[in-house]
Amino acid sequence: MFIFHKETRLDDLGNGVSRRILAHDGKMMAVEVHFEAGAVGPMHNHPHEQLTYVLSGEFEFTIGEETHRVSVGDTLYKKPYVMHGCVCLKPGTLLDTFTPVREDFLK
Repeated sequence: MFIFHKETRLDDLGNGVSRRILAHDGKMMAVEVHFEAGAVGPMHNHPHEQLTYVLSGEFEFTIGEETHRVSVGDTLYKKPYVMHGCVCLKPGTLLDTFTPVREDFLK
């Protein structure tokens, strides 16, 4: 399967956050998430495993009880149902990989 960036849609989620759904099938999904400085990814949890790779920018991330500043090249792992969220310190883009697919993103 090939997914060409120019054929995907960037959806404005409001409050300085936008999302682009990339490749996905029944077991895995890749998603770009763009943040303006000061934008917040509110604390939440879900039944999916999630890897986040920082493509650009700088963020303060909380996963469970830990909070760290992360930047380009850093990777974060979130277990299912663990609370997590972030604040964007410098405009940036994250690449999120989920398993299984986030069906809620496809609606």
